[in-house]
Amino acid sequence: MNSPKVILVTGGSRSGKTAHALGIAEPYTTRIYLATAEAIDSEMKDRIARHQAERGDRFQTLEEPVDLAGALQQIPEGTDVVLIDCMTVWLGNLVHKKGVQSEPYPEVREFIQALEKPPCDVVIVTNEVGSGIIPHEAMTRAYSDLAGWLNQDIANIANEVYLVVCGLPLTLKGPGK
Repeated sequence: MNSPKVILVTGGSRSGKTAHALGIAEPYTTRIYLATAEAIDSEMKDRIARHQAERGDRFQTLEEPVDLAGALQQIPEGTDVVLIDCMTVWLGNLVHKKGVQSEPYPEVREFIQALEKPPCDVVIVTNEVGSGIIPHEAMTRAYSDLAGWLNQDIANIANEVYLVVCGLPLTLKGPGK
């Protein structure tokens, strides 16, 4: 039996990341969608509803806005793949609940450690937030730094990494590279 894989899908906002990640997870039999978003306002409720409609009933949905390492440890036996959507929303949750920090949160370290021995294949969606302009204020710059370090840590562990631009995936690491 092969060791579980970690697959990272990154890109800009509305680049097609989630659609690509869903396509990667589709061939698996038992699928879990691990959602990090919280419906804190009507716009986020609409986003969540669109994502739910996009995946339909093809996934069992688990919601965990903060403790992703704990959520991975609780994945039911027999699960083939977990799709986590998304890292930058999760990081935003940590910033919102704990305040901005210049160093990675303990939850990030715990999650990275959990990814080193995942319970099954894991597909992770994240945003490439550092590709835009340098943010004006310190809090947003710190968030951008934390997101960049998080993405690098996951990419380092990942077996496959895809950058999605205009709905088109580019393989950065993995098959064919």
